[in-house]
Amino acid sequence: MSAKVALVTGANTGIGLVTARELALQGAHVFLACRSLQKTQPVLDEIAEQSGGKAKASFLPLDLADLDSVRECANRFLEQDLPLHLLICNAGLAGAKGKTASGFELTFGTCHVGHFLLTQLLLESIKRAAPARIVVVASKMHARVNTIDFEAVHKPTRSFGALKEYSVAKLANILFAKELARQLEGSGVNTYSLHPGVVATDVWRSLPWPLDKWIKRSMLTPEEGAATSLYCATSDAVSGQSGLYYKKCKVIEPSAAAQDSTLAKKLWDASQRWVR
Repeated sequence: MSAKVALVTGANTGIGLVTARELALQGAHVFLACRSLQKTQPVLDEIAEQSGGKAKASFLPLDLADLDSVRECANRFLEQDLPLHLLICNAGLAGAKGKTASGFELTFGTCHVGHFLLTQLLLESIKRAAPARIVVVASKMHARVNTIDFEAVHKPTRSFGALKEYSVAKLANILFAKELARQLEGSGVNTYSLHPGVVATDVWRSLPWPLDKWIKRSMLTPEEGAATSLYCATSDAVSGQSGLYYKKCKVIEPSAAAQDSTLAKKLWDASQRWVR
């Protein structure tokens, strides 16, 4: 990763923290795109300490639930006139209820719409860095739903524990990576979506008790959960692959809905209208 530039969303905790730290220690200049500098500073300090001050790690303010914040984050990166070799759409949440500042169901707006806009705004920098990669952290929970209700994504969260909405958002993640791969074919930019495993991270912080305690039983550590993200981001073995879905560092088949190219295109077109 020497001389490469990477941007990781949600890099102040969990899988994102481990991913950003390891990329920085491997020599990449890593931008940690997170909501709070206060919560990200310990990660920056850890990277500096472990690298003896040699690693390059920078903070970018980003609230994916607010599209104005997404635009500002992209502008701050673009002002530095750097190629972007690696974008990891990692940030997410589960169990939270409500709507985003931009008018979307909270989980869907954060996990999909925010990342969709960020990717679009950074795409020219990513193309300029080719060969480059875009990695989208999804979940096996995508298989719990078989479509996307394009009206419901504009309404507040309704299901118990917000798990249905989480599943819809993760289905959107995979469809986004799939359609993005189709549109970027021949550009030198590859896309990857993945299930990291069920990992004990802050993504579950909003689940109600006792569901939060139950769901964290037998979970993976963040280090274990980050393994597939890092594999998709750095492995030579996947350099010729694009638009596929991974689990435990292997290609697997997602659900039938996640392979629906018509649904993927419909989501893409709707997302473009939303972020305009």
